[in-house]
Amino acid sequence: MRYTLRQLEVFLAIAQAGNLTRAATQLNMSQSAASSALKDLESQFDLLLFDRVGKRLQLSDRGQQLRPTAERLMAMADDLEQSLLNNTSAGPLDIGATLSIGNYLAVQMVARFKTLHPDSPITLDVENTEHIAERVLNFELDIGMIEGEFQHPQLDIRPWRQDEMTVFCSPDHPLAQAGKLTDEQLVATEWILRETGSGTRQAFDRAMSGLLPKMNIALELQHTEAIKRAVQANLGVGCLSLMTLQDELDSGRLVRLDVPGRDLTRTLYLILHKQKYHSMGIQAWISLCEEWSS
Repeated sequence: MRYTLRQLEVFLAIAQAGNLTRAATQLNMSQSAASSALKDLESQFDLLLFDRVGKRLQLSDRGQQLRPTAERLMAMADDLEQSLLNNTSAGPLDIGATLSIGNYLAVQMVARFKTLHPDSPITLDVENTEHIAERVLNFELDIGMIEGEFQHPQLDIRPWRQDEMTVFCSPDHPLAQAGKLTDEQLVATEWILRETGSGTRQAFDRAMSGLLPKMNIALELQHTEAIKRAVQANLGVGCLSLMTLQDELDSGRLVRLDVPGRDLTRTLYLILHKQKYHSMGIQAWISLCEEWSS
């Protein structure tokens, strides 16, 4: 064999970091050792894996082509090592989730995963749909859990579970006692919403189709808790996933509003890179997701 797993490890670390120094630090190697491993791999096969763009190393076209295969091979090697050690660990796992899922659902799932697989390291990154998808595409995350509809030819996008969006306001808001809201009332009120690019905003925009150009978006905030506080302060009306609002609705701090004729249901999705090897960790997480599918 004319290459080593260590050389592939260096190649993949640089591909993710975009920088030799950061990659070497992640691998606990000296910069010269990492550089030597990359040069040996390139010279052995007479190819250029990276284009040098200033101080950044950017994958070449050939490097882009080889990366998914190298990713799969390294993941398989990790699984083989666990099997040789007779280790029941599912292996390391990097999960990404959008804000509503990450803060109100995935944390409980991570706790359950750690109970089932106590020796398996797991990380959870919480960002909006576009960022999670980008990181899955870049092999920085093993699997993503997203709220928004997203299409990409390199992504395996799987419907996971249904979710319900809810329009809500402060108990002191004029609409709190309004009963069923009309389109005229929806247009007349001030709204406090998630930012464009988030799955929550995507679902809201779809539900309010036909009214959006006339609606008054007073505030766009990136965090669910910030939206809830702003609505509690009576700054406007919000729309978030029901799972993020249950405590406030049960305690009466927020009031749920009835919006007939507007479909506020949506589907949550799991996303994986189509060329990602399904390691023991990924398989274990997908099994857990199936248990939490309703």
